[in-house]
Order: sequence, then C-alpha cells, then structure tokens
Amino acid sequence: MFRLLGNVLWFVLGGFVMGLMWFLLGTIAFITVIGIPWSKACFVIGMFALWPFGKEPVSRKDLGHSEDIGTGGFGFIGNVIWFLLAGIWLALGHLVSAVACFVTIIGIPFGIQHVKLAVISLAPIGQTIVDSSSLAKP
Repeated sequence: MFRLLGNVLWFVLGGFVMGLMWFLLGTIAFITVIGIPWSKACFVIGMFALWPFGKEPVSRKDLGHSEDIGTGGFGFIGNVIWFLLAGIWLALGHLVSAVACFVTIIGIPFGIQHVKLAVISLAPIGQTIVDSSSLAKP
C-alpha cells in the first residue's frame, strides 16, 4: 500500500519529468543506431525513474554471478562514453531534485530515490532493476 502511495506521489510530484528525460535520451540513442545499447538501458531505468518505490538497481554481474558484454570491458567503455555525453547531466538533474526534496521532511524518501537514480545515471550499462522483495536479505 505504501509503495503504491509513494509511487503515485513520486509520479505526480516530479518523477514523471525525470522519467521523460530518460525516455528522451533513450529515443535519441536509439535513433543513432550505434546508441542502441544505451537506449535499452535508458528505457529500463526510465521505468524505474517513473515508479521507483519497491525496486532497486543492481549490477547484472552480481545478480547472475557471471559477466556479460555489459558488465565487462565493453560495458566499462560504454559507461565512460555515457558519462561524458549524458550521464553527468542526468545525475545533476537528479541531485538538484534530491536537494529540493530533502528540504522538506516529507520529501526525504523522494530525495533518497533521486540519489539512487543519480548514481545509476552515471554508469547504467551493466545495471538492471529488480523488485526489492526479490533481493536476498543477509
């Protein structure tokens, strides 16, 4: 119940805008054809940006306990290119939004979600989004 309430409030109070930014960058990357790997990551993370409560970003390497093309050397190169072209700007947008949310007590959970999104926006290749309930608790 609280997840749904948090997601609806998030969507209405600004999550929609940052989600659109992810989708816009994903569309631009897809149009370039060479940017299709970044595009896929943008759409996955864009859905997370729209409805973040109850989900967590995790490395595919940690999730599957094996490397793939996005978690190895090519993923690193892809993340460096992403960081220089788009990642820093998305991260700044999320950090500015986080500061605005942290100003109010009720906005603290939203600020935390923006910080998570800022971190993942710096290096999205090799990341995936999973339900929080599916993560093993230590």
